[in-house]
Amino acid sequence: MASEDVRFDDRVGEFATASRIRDAAIARFGRDGFRVGLRAIAADAGVTAGLVVHHFGSKAGLRSACDEHVLAIMREEKAKALTDGTGAMLLAQMAEVEQFAPVVQYLLRSMQAGGELALRLVEHMITDAEAYLSAGEASGVIRPSRDRAARTRYLAYQATGSMLLWFTLHGADAEPEDFPALFRRYIEELALPALEMFTQGLLVDRSMLDEYLMYVPDPPPAGDADNAAR
Repeated sequence: MASEDVRFDDRVGEFATASRIRDAAIARFGRDGFRVGLRAIAADAGVTAGLVVHHFGSKAGLRSACDEHVLAIMREEKAKALTDGTGAMLLAQMAEVEQFAPVVQYLLRSMQAGGELALRLVEHMITDAEAYLSAGEASGVIRPSRDRAARTRYLAYQATGSMLLWFTLHGADAEPEDFPALFRRYIEELALPALEMFTQGLLVDRSMLDEYLMYVPDPPPAGDADNAAR
């Protein structure tokens, strides 16, 4: 039994070390970009570069683990908001918005870097988004869509694109330690117009949509979407 306890403690210690390295990498990649070396990340985590390789195999393996963790955080927090649907949940998340700054900075760096890894991250993000939007529909918080996949992709592009533009305009020269405050400013500046548009809509009637649906060949079936919109 004692040897089993030791092995369990070793596994817990290994997991904690790997998590510390991953979190250090997310923060460092977000601040300095993806050209940063493993030695800098290892120093941030208080380990050797060899231990980083031991846990993740390579820099690409480390970045893949970072992507997975960033996606998991986004998935969890979005699912909370879109299945709870209360102002209390929204305010609770806004009160702690600074804790998500490293994740957001990492996401921005990935989109700025572009390439296959960034494309893969965004595609995974869209897949996750479709799942939690579907959960939001099932819980009665979100209106159903005649084309859920297309709506999800549009919302993902809109959200990431606007965030990338805002930080390019307002945070290009910001120091790393200023990013959490800058992220709060971004959230507080856009929260009201975003909520207003998503809850009240933008157009006063659906005539533009109806005419467009008559124009396009084989539009998706209305299903519950039209009933929810009326």
